[in-house]
Amino acid sequence: MTTTHHAAMAAALGAAARGWPVFPLAVGDKAPPRGFTNWETRATRDPGRIRAWWQRAPYNAGIATGPAGLVVIDLDRPKPGQRSPREWNLPGICDGADVFALLCQRAGIPIEWETLQVRTRRGGLHLYYTAPPGTRLPSTNGSLGWLIDTRAWGGYVVAPGSTVTLPDGTGRYTVQHATRPAPLPPSLFKQLQPAPLPAKRPVHVPIIDDRHSAYLNAALNRELAHLAAAQPGQRNRALFGAAAALGELIAGGALPEQPVKELLEQGGADLGLSRSEVVRTVESGLRHGARRPRHLATA
Repeated sequence: MTTTHHAAMAAALGAAARGWPVFPLAVGDKAPPRGFTNWETRATRDPGRIRAWWQRAPYNAGIATGPAGLVVIDLDRPKPGQRSPREWNLPGICDGADVFALLCQRAGIPIEWETLQVRTRRGGLHLYYTAPPGTRLPSTNGSLGWLIDTRAWGGYVVAPGSTVTLPDGTGRYTVQHATRPAPLPPSLFKQLQPAPLPAKRPVHVPIIDDRHSAYLNAALNRELAHLAAAQPGQRNRALFGAAAALGELIAGGALPEQPVKELLEQGGADLGLSRSEVVRTVESGLRHGARRPRHLATA
């Protein structure tokens, strides 16, 4: 085991000692190893299991933020050649930390900088906070602002001590400010709460084609069942897959788009995904499915 891999195992053991469940990430990567599924439920604080994992193969370390009771704000830096959206093309706005500071300033929220801070491999910043008791914030991707993600339930962060070597940047995750994670301030918690979807109401999908109604109803129920059974960490992907599959039937004229879209949005909301994630993922999946229209036999 190399020095780098010893550091990753030490990071995993250190996180577990703080009460944070951990799991392996592929060496040099930010994703779990191939075949390692259900990472949120398999993450552990057991030192014996952690050592057993790292003795089998070299890994990076991931912290399952939801079970750890953490909310981590990920303030990223733009990738080479990446330009800011028009709304963030403002003087002094260069990265996610600038966007976050401006968002908090606009909302009149003081930023709690006195908390555990981890410098990421491309120069970004992870701010660690403890989640308010009894809450279950979902993870978000870009819904707060440009280059800002949050990691809570359904998400994870690369533990400090891990080294990532990817085409868009190589580097080690290091502790920049070593202190206990501060409680997430109530005002910041309110800012991080995702906007709710519209109130849930029954959605009826009219199926005009009586000859294929049984097949189409089965297809709808199958995709919605797969979506409802999605595990943490796979929910966004499951929503995209369901939208893509039903998008093929919509493009082929077998299903109406708007009611199906509403059903998918309700399914995503039931999984705890944020409003922006649900809308973006459903639209992307429907577009993907429309590329391969599925026409039902007429004979």
